[in-house]
Amino acid sequence: MATISTHTLNSVDGTHAGTIPVSIIQIAQDETRTVVFVGETDAGGRLVHEIPAAEVDTKADHELVLLIGPYFEDRELGDPNGRALKEVIVRFQMPDPEGRYHMPFMLAPNSYSVWSSR
Repeated sequence: MATISTHTLNSVDGTHAGTIPVSIIQIAQDETRTVVFVGETDAGGRLVHEIPAAEVDTKADHELVLLIGPYFEDRELGDPNGRALKEVIVRFQMPDPEGRYHMPFMLAPNSYSVWSSR
């Protein structure tokens, strides 16, 4: 079983960024895109999704997509005329079908920082 997880933090006010819509997309070598998961971060900004090892294509690319635009609009953080980011998309690989892939984010209306650990 592979595990994909994230923890989203609001870098404007230092809080957990909860209820952010998240999707995981698999991109096969022939560029076929398959939605693996659609959900949202919990109130603490966390999300964990497990994928059975037999369903992990180790040669495919994957995208973790966070829809951050509405989150910052709802909280009226940042200049509404200057907000540029609507989505944050991170493309990654899962070479180990039993691996743990954790990608935490620091989010702001016009910037983000992400890192990954296994």
